[in-house]
Amino acid sequence: MTTAPVIQSGEEAVEVARKLADSFAEQAGDRDRERRPPAAEVAELSESGLLGITVPARFGGAEVSVAALTEVFRTLAAADASIAQIPHSHFVFLEALRRQGTEEQHARYFAEALDGARFANAQSERGGRTAAEDATTLRRREDGGYVLDGEKYYSTGALFADWLVVRAVLAGEAPLPTGAAPKALAYIRRGTEGVTVEDDWDGMGQRTTASGTVRLDGVRVDDGEVVPYSPLFDGPTTYGARAQVLHAAIDAGIARGAVGAAVLAVAKARPWFESGAGTAAGDPLVAQQAGEVEIVVRAAEALLHEAADAVDTAEREPTGGATARASVATAVARVAAARASLEASSALFELGGTRSAAASPNLSRYWRDARTHTLHDPARWKVQHVGRWLLSGTPPPRHGQL
Repeated sequence: MTTAPVIQSGEEAVEVARKLADSFAEQAGDRDRERRPPAAEVAELSESGLLGITVPARFGGAEVSVAALTEVFRTLAAADASIAQIPHSHFVFLEALRRQGTEEQHARYFAEALDGARFANAQSERGGRTAAEDATTLRRREDGGYVLDGEKYYSTGALFADWLVVRAVLAGEAPLPTGAAPKALAYIRRGTEGVTVEDDWDGMGQRTTASGTVRLDGVRVDDGEVVPYSPLFDGPTTYGARAQVLHAAIDAGIARGAVGAAVLAVAKARPWFESGAGTAAGDPLVAQQAGEVEIVVRAAEALLHEAADAVDTAEREPTGGATARASVATAVARVAAARASLEASSALFELGGTRSAAASPNLSRYWRDARTHTLHDPARWKVQHVGRWLLSGTPPPRHGQL
């Protein structure tokens, strides 16, 4: 693997993301249509230095703000939401490592990230009663270390990963005060014996995220590859908000990409004969709808910036009040961005007219990406938490979805 350049600031990171986005956008529609894995583009992402931008300064990274990281994701998602989704877990699990890892683990894995190594998730399972339940287990070996067994799905980016981060139950350990079994994260190389990654993701949207199945059969895991997961939520935390604000950035990016596509579609469309306009853009009803969509998207972008700033503020002084405010602001942004992505990607066709529905431009990818990504976790529960905070000051719960 080629050593990546070290980006020095948030401003540089955003500029690098803009240049990559311009390149990624060129064949985004073709990749989606052909379900062509973006291997070359993901390699460019590694070679750009972007994958190391959150590494703490004392380990040689830029330690960029959440605001800068959010803008990187929004920028990439406007070009290709699948590519933007792939590094999401990379940054989330680098953050888990920062919070819960040992000094030795910090030195090891942060150096990997700075070199351009890719970390991917193996979290979700299909068989539990709820999405929060895990059957995958880490069991102590008599000769030291652990053995890892289980099956994960929605393992975004696993095909492209150098490292897989697997969430698992610590079998045989004392239960938490809630009665639940404690969990940990295993940071293992993708090529470890007993690991199988399958390219069986068949979603209607985000078709090239490689979010398939990871099977784990008697995988040997060293003690130094295990990081506690459950303690992430023992006290006031921005861990969930940091993860969720990046999801909001992806939705906002899809919305902005759809608006850009709508502008191009209107330029090719014919005016409706009753309008008397010489161009579709001159039709006052088209202008009205375009203005309405732009307002919705700008509102989502503004709320995204507000949420990112709230997370940054809370991370400087993570009190209960500050982290709760960050989670609420992030929930608001997530709901607004989800709505904007769906509205903009649907209005795109009304603005562009019948020819925009042709298969060749593949404009449906914006709606399919939006509809698929916004199902990641239900917006209705975020609205509930916002309402409870507003009416009674009830702080949102501590978990990875807020």
